[in-house]
Amino acid sequence: MDLPEFIASYTVHEETHPAKTILLHEGDKARYIYFIKKGCLRMWINSNGTDITTQFFFEGSMIASLESLLKDEPSDYTLETVEACTVVVMTKQDFLLLKETDPNFKTWFDSLILERFFYYSKHLISYLRTKPQQRYNELLEKHPQILQRVPQLYIASYLGITPVSLSRIRNRK
Repeated sequence: MDLPEFIASYTVHEETHPAKTILLHEGDKARYIYFIKKGCLRMWINSNGTDITTQFFFEGSMIASLESLLKDEPSDYTLETVEACTVVVMTKQDFLLLKETDPNFKTWFDSLILERFFYYSKHLISYLRTKPQQRYNELLEKHPQILQRVPQLYIASYLGITPVSLSRIRNRK
């Protein structure tokens, strides 16, 4: 998904971050939306001291803890760069104004929300119905960029397995 052109007229700025930079900590309130120009970010939660990756985001994607941003609640997620990233940053205030006043942005945002909902639904069903080997094969088929650009530790977390199990799965191929 390309970055929407209509964000350029709002107060946005560009930032560059090295890999492993936390843009939002779990428990903090989201104040920004990030549009990824270059790089990869991940969204993850902490479960009893273990990181569980919920999604990866690449160039052209928007990332934010939307529930936190829209409901003004602490974030359930941490947002972290996986690679060095260049992001366009928009404040919550500008985002809300743009969403309310620009029908093109609202249409774009609504389609993004639906796309994310469908993605999470498919991911959850896959997680419940399939074995780790099948989840890995689906990832290889549908999202090969993840396997090419993301460390195995994060991929294993995303698949709901240990890095050792992921290594075994990869060696079976």
